[in-house]
Amino acid sequence: MGTSKKTSAPQRLRPIRDIASVIGLREEDLEYYGRYKAKVRLEAIRRFPRRDDSNLILVSAMTPTPAGEGKTTVSIGLAQALARLGKSTIAALREPSLGPVFGIKGGATGGGLSRVLPVDDINLHFTNDFPAVESAHNLLSALVDNAVFHGNPLNIDPRKITWRRVVDMNDRSLRDIVIGLGGSTNGVPRETGFDIVPSSEIMAILCLSRSYAELKDKIRKILVGFTYDDKPVIAGDLKVEGAVTALLKYALLPNLVQTTEGVPAIIHGGPFANIAQGTNSIMGTDLALRLADYVVTEAGFGFDLGAEKFFDIVAPYGDLNPRIVVLVATVRALKYHAGVAREDLNVPNARAAVLGMANLRKHYGNIDKFNVPCIIALNRFPSDTDEEIRAVVDAAEREGMNIAPADIFRLGGEGGLELAEKTVRLIAGATGRFRTLYDWEQPVEDKIFTVASEIYGAVSIDYRPLAKRNLELIRKFGFDKLPVCIAKTQQSLSDNPGLLGMPRDFIVTVREIKIASGAGFLIPITGEILRMPGLSKTPAAYHIDIDDAGNISGIV
Repeated sequence: MGTSKKTSAPQRLRPIRDIASVIGLREEDLEYYGRYKAKVRLEAIRRFPRRDDSNLILVSAMTPTPAGEGKTTVSIGLAQALARLGKSTIAALREPSLGPVFGIKGGATGGGLSRVLPVDDINLHFTNDFPAVESAHNLLSALVDNAVFHGNPLNIDPRKITWRRVVDMNDRSLRDIVIGLGGSTNGVPRETGFDIVPSSEIMAILCLSRSYAELKDKIRKILVGFTYDDKPVIAGDLKVEGAVTALLKYALLPNLVQTTEGVPAIIHGGPFANIAQGTNSIMGTDLALRLADYVVTEAGFGFDLGAEKFFDIVAPYGDLNPRIVVLVATVRALKYHAGVAREDLNVPNARAAVLGMANLRKHYGNIDKFNVPCIIALNRFPSDTDEEIRAVVDAAEREGMNIAPADIFRLGGEGGLELAEKTVRLIAGATGRFRTLYDWEQPVEDKIFTVASEIYGAVSIDYRPLAKRNLELIRKFGFDKLPVCIAKTQQSLSDNPGLLGMPRDFIVTVREIKIASGAGFLIPITGEILRMPGLSKTPAAYHIDIDDAGNISGIV
């Protein structure tokens, strides 16, 4: 939604100690990373009890398009609007990955007058949480190969090592590689590859842990491969969980920053939603719930990905209770799902916007299955006409949907006041607790089919031979009671990115099922989804620059 202006000017930022004081944190509660960023110490988190009266707002979206829907912008703008209503509010969001920053997406800090600051710092390394996860993950990789090289006391079959390496960059050349070449002193040759850091199980574990003891125990349980006689090997067998956890000492601590209107924001962790759980850390959300009346958090991509995983995996593990879902939609996305070409999305077409509501309608209906209310945030882009906005709002209201237009890119919190007011009213009228879609005790195939049929709309599942072998191992070694974290394209409700709108009568293909025993879930990999993205022909990196004074440009 346009190019962001520079946000590093000191007059636009308040010292982080001032932001902390607003929510009751003292200077000794913080580990400073310059004037405008800080980590919150564990002792401070434990000083504040969890509050029963704090309201968790989950922001999700309809199926995203290449044009972008501005979900993070809406999350930040809503937090600012709630603050304008006099509500004690914190935004709890994910950290950006360098892959998308330099790839097709660009920065992930919101836009216009609804951003988290300092933009450049947050998008580029931030407080080094991602480098810490990368180092911890690759330390375990190196230790596994080292054990095989030095006599292989655990009888690990090099062909069955499942623990790959990671790097936080889109690099298709690293998806499948051969290591250990160059002679016997360089290790045992074998095929392996790299995934991107947000798909790392270490990242998932970091975001599901609330103490060093819990973090270390989860790392101990990580499945790294199998022996020659097909017995599982975990990180604890190597006795390296302590060393791996040590690299994450500071990464476990949530990061405190601010929005463009000085609203506190906790940004921590960054798993992708199409290949992992897709939400910020439990630690960050839990801290926010201890400090504020309203907490706005975000689930990646469409509701079928990050939000489903939030309800079925993250919330049960973190004892979280979302009170409402804010479902982001745009006129552009509605037109796209009606078949309008990307290059024509700026052309006014109210009829197409209404025709494209089938996708939105499916997501809205899915939310009711989790026993929480929903409101659509119709995020306004500069090209949207009043006629298009009115047509969508009228159509949604005729169907009984809650909806509010929001112009928060241009106006900040002021442009989200109607959305905030309606959100507060819906929360006040909500009763009970959310429900999960399935019981973890169900067979794995039932859990996968429940998500695929109820949320995506699939009619059946096609398990490829590797996936069938994976199911046998999962049942044999007792991993079948774990929830499922389905890896699927974000571009469609189906596993085929070319099927827009609300596809029907499709089959979901499961290629393989990875066992993330440390994180505590299974990862069925569907369609052609990849855990290592590639760069586009003209990546965002071509537009990013730095001048002699150290000012960075091009991150939007």
